[in-house]
Amino acid sequence: MRLVLTRELVVHTAVEIVERRGADGLSMRAVGEELGVTAMAVYRHVDSRESLIAGVAEYVMATMDVPESADGTDWKDEARILMRAFRGIAREYPRSLALVLETGTAIPVGLRAFERALSLCAEAGLDGPVSVRVVRALMAWTLGSQMRARPERAEGDPADVARGLGAACFPYVVALPDESAAHGSDADFEFGLELFLTAVEMMCEDRADG
Repeated sequence: MRLVLTRELVVHTAVEIVERRGADGLSMRAVGEELGVTAMAVYRHVDSRESLIAGVAEYVMATMDVPESADGTDWKDEARILMRAFRGIAREYPRSLALVLETGTAIPVGLRAFERALSLCAEAGLDGPVSVRVVRALMAWTLGSQMRARPERAEGDPADVARGLGAACFPYVVALPDESAAHGSDADFEFGLELFLTAVEMMCEDRADG
């Protein structure tokens, strides 16, 4: 049966390549090889690598459920819902999302989440420039924590490595081997999220007092 090539199929294949090989593995030729067609056939549907990355951004961000504002809901509760949704796509497509953020690809479906986050910052009492920095910090931390949850396979148990260290030089690491070796748990994410929201709240209180 002959393959029917479409833009959607090209973009979906690009996402799969990025998740398997990383951003450096993405090219028109790589997509073509994956689909069993020439790079020129891919170009008929996506005219450049930049357009392909924009397609990846659309594909990934379209899976994020951006909650609408609810009357009477505390801004922190809405921020928790939004960041958990963002973490969901970071968990599903960590390398694709990292590529989108690294290249600064802006698409309407992605800007909806950014707009919602900025509105919550304004609701909390932050001005525009600070709101942008807060949102960027939250996004970077969420993505980074999820990337840390998918470490490359290594020989041996990292906790055993920690246990084998000299207590004289590394007393705290040796005392907490399992905790030190753990990566990206839900508990870690929720702990970090509360740290961020508490810091934002304190920042708003300081500005109000000033």
